[in-house]
Amino acid sequence: MSPFGPFARPEGGGPAPGEIPGLRGAPVRTPVRATGASTGASLWPALTGRMLTRQLWIELYGLPGYALTLKGRVAQAFASMPRDFRPVDPTIGKGALAGRFVLAGSSLEAPAPEDPFNRPSPTRAFAVDLHAFAWLPSLMAQGERGAREALRLTLTWAEVFSRWSPFAWDPDILARRAYVLACAARRMGQVATEAERLRLADVLGRQARQLLRPPGGVATLAERLTAAALVGCVLAGPPGAAIRRKALGRLTRALDRAVGPDGAHASRSPEAGMELLLDLLSLEDALGQLSEAAPEGVRAAIHRLTAALRLHTLPDGRLISMQGGGPSTAARVAAALGEDAVSDLSGSVGGLTRVRSPLLTVVADVAPPARGGWAVAACAQPLALEIVCGKDRLITGCGWTPRAADRQGLRLTPGHSTLTLGETTTGEPLGGWKGDLLGARLIGRPLHVTADQRDGEGAVWLEVEHDGWVHDYGLLHQRRLYLDQRLDELRAEERLHPAPGQKDVVRAIAAPYAVRFQLEPGVQASLARDRRSILLRGHSGRGWWFRTDGPDVAIEPSVHVDEGLTRRSLQIVVRGSARTDSETKIRWKLSPAGAGGDPT
Repeated sequence: MSPFGPFARPEGGGPAPGEIPGLRGAPVRTPVRATGASTGASLWPALTGRMLTRQLWIELYGLPGYALTLKGRVAQAFASMPRDFRPVDPTIGKGALAGRFVLAGSSLEAPAPEDPFNRPSPTRAFAVDLHAFAWLPSLMAQGERGAREALRLTLTWAEVFSRWSPFAWDPDILARRAYVLACAARRMGQVATEAERLRLADVLGRQARQLLRPPGGVATLAERLTAAALVGCVLAGPPGAAIRRKALGRLTRALDRAVGPDGAHASRSPEAGMELLLDLLSLEDALGQLSEAAPEGVRAAIHRLTAALRLHTLPDGRLISMQGGGPSTAARVAAALGEDAVSDLSGSVGGLTRVRSPLLTVVADVAPPARGGWAVAACAQPLALEIVCGKDRLITGCGWTPRAADRQGLRLTPGHSTLTLGETTTGEPLGGWKGDLLGARLIGRPLHVTADQRDGEGAVWLEVEHDGWVHDYGLLHQRRLYLDQRLDELRAEERLHPAPGQKDVVRAIAAPYAVRFQLEPGVQASLARDRRSILLRGHSGRGWWFRTDGPDVAIEPSVHVDEGLTRRSLQIVVRGSARTDSETKIRWKLSPAGAGGDPT
């Protein structure tokens, strides 16, 4: 039997490929162009509207007297102390106490009584974390001394940026700053003078009122309203109640748009869904301290997000890393899940399908990327794969997230474990002045994906197909996966075949293809003497054989983004050539080392 067995016919029953309906499904070389990518007429209404309103808001919010419109009754006390469920790294706070701010991989020296706000930031990512107060939770973990320094820095920031500015008061930065300040305000108030406490309450109220005003993207509206509602829970009396009532009144509708019926975030990013869940858990905790029940829409969203998170959590305790979401950390994921323990799950949420055997967990992207305002972090990586062997994540993607904004090329098709045809990509981030107006949303021709899964006795078939290459090459890409649950063996076939009606439309040429398998940093890869097999070893040291019948197999350098920082990694690349007027197949499989004999 062929080593790629099921594509001849699997033993023990199981369907032959023809019996299943079609499914659709280093530095990385940046493709020279996007296949069929175009902004299209659909972008122009959004561009026109944004051009007309952007300058209007800048002019309005920048008026000398605008800050007076944010003034309201000042709360005389703090009514609650919401719990921030996210784990805290104490090293950041210890550094800040010593006057050294280490954020987003860069550092800045600003020993007290100086502050980091009146000097240039080393990078934009550093400035975002600085103004989002990403350092505050860790600083608050340093006891009374940390709380006093946090209060000093907060009031200093408020003096320097009391007037609205496009960056410091950016809606998304403002939401994160308001959230962490709300969680810390009561403890900061305990070390403050009466005047400082009233000033802190005033700062919080102003920022919450600004959060309730336009502009701001649809993709983060739920997060902004959650932050405003959280501030409303913290501020005592009528000032807090007014903010809380207005924010909660709009939040349920925003959550209905952001969270699908299956619990998937509308951006399709598992990490975005988890972060929204963590925010909502803090809001639920704050409302409970006020003896108020969370609105039904909030409770329902928490339930759906938690269910999705369970399926999006892999055996290593981290998240599926797809569609602009990183793997996060096991501690952060555990904090979001709480006592809702993760079991060995199979299923599909948000277009991510997960199948498993005792040792293998395989996740495939079986849906097109998000579009419009939800696509600011979407990735053009159709049929991407993530494979965990035991608890070793072996095959993954380059890990791009918005924190690595300078590495936009990693959002393209070669940035994940899928097939690239002709060194092109199925979509690309919006750039230039259009990207400045609408954000770096993913653009391109609409991608259509079909998927089919069949479970048999001791095996799972999954076939996925997409039409991203049809416009330029007339070819459909079909990825067939057969997971033998008894042998813990994954057999696969990449099939390029002419789309119906395309043979006479597209000129017959030979198009180069590359099937990439991005490896997790630290995974060892050794090419066997047969030049068709590669031994992979993850962090546990257990070996797995990757075998293929592709014409050219290589191990090449790649990169992986972790928390916005770039690390070196490796990728397996299977290269060849596909004719646009005929069918091409590339088979590969992954099996435990020792199964079927070692290649020589």
